[in-house]
Amino acid sequence: MSEMLKKIEQALLSFLPPENAYFQTVIDSMKYSLMAGGKRVRPMLVLEFAKLCGGSEDAAIPFACAIEMIHTYSLIHDDLPCMDDDDLRRGRPTNHKVFGEGVAVLGGDGLLTLAFETVLSERAVALNGFEKCAQAGRILARFAGTQGMIGGQIIDIESENKAISLERLKEMDRNKTGALMKAACLMGCISAGADEEKCRAAEEYADKIGLAFQIVDDILDVISDEQTLGKPIGSDKENNKSTYVSLLGMDECRRLSSELTSQAIDQLSAFANDTTVLKDFALYLRDRTN
Repeated sequence: MSEMLKKIEQALLSFLPPENAYFQTVIDSMKYSLMAGGKRVRPMLVLEFAKLCGGSEDAAIPFACAIEMIHTYSLIHDDLPCMDDDDLRRGRPTNHKVFGEGVAVLGGDGLLTLAFETVLSERAVALNGFEKCAQAGRILARFAGTQGMIGGQIIDIESENKAISLERLKEMDRNKTGALMKAACLMGCISAGADEEKCRAAEEYADKIGLAFQIVDDILDVISDEQTLGKPIGSDKENNKSTYVSLLGMDECRRLSSELTSQAIDQLSAFANDTTVLKDFALYLRDRTN
């Protein structure tokens, strides 16, 4: 995984726009957030599912970079004063605190559009072919859009300062958090030319770990500290937001995250190749401390 992370970091840099005196400020904004580290969960899922289905990391790399660009743009916008108004992200000042709100909006927009340029780049097409690139672009657009991440975000906005049901909370997180994980797993399968059965199993795996991921996030917002997480804690309670912890309690959250992780691992039985990394990855996401 360490080697894979290095490969992802190098590839992300390679897809960023070249320096340009006229546009440099927005390029710097894009780079500031894209190269700020993080767990790189989504690009790693792309590469692992590509390998699991008999494909190659090199072919899947453009798809992996594209989904990290989408994820990063969403974080930039999520931190804005009109959204969550956060000051810290990954242990550093948020994008708008460094570059100002206008540039942060454009930096996010730049990464959003660069993601699709990357999926359809000459490099991606040479490695995957036109058809797979088109499929990957469609999946990315669907799960990043109103039927996925953005749909989840609007539920989040409309649920502020309201007590919401557990079902509504799950629907929000399946879209806001889980949708990009589904896209990641499916894009890896697409790069490798996987059949429908494997794609369905990959999507189910993503659905389970995505929900478990958000439950663990809610737990950490209560029990962790700002230095460990690299972002403000306790914001959910301050904003009067319904969370898994507030609705279910800490013990039930821990039980449910373990159950979802086990269900995710069960989905890997659909694959003939070695699934150890993805099993360990699911357990790592359940047991993480940041």
